[in-house]
Amino acid sequence: MKDWLAGFATEIGTAPPTREDLDALLKLAAVAAHSSVRQAAPITCWLAGRAGLDPQDALAIGQRLAGQGEASS
Repeated sequence: MKDWLAGFATEIGTAPPTREDLDALLKLAAVAAHSSVRQAAPITCWLAGRAGLDPQDALAIGQRLAGQGEASS
């Protein structure tokens, strides 16, 4: 996964996610998938990126919407 993300990031002209950002994005994807349908996971992450949200902030929003609060991060 690390090689794929690094290569893709290079192709689109950006840096790959940090370990902390990657963890937050994976947790956000899990929240979206478990709160809706699996297909919501990548689109939720895309929306967060499109909005320019920090992954940790996006995770907090997703957890709030899912009724999980910030304690489950």
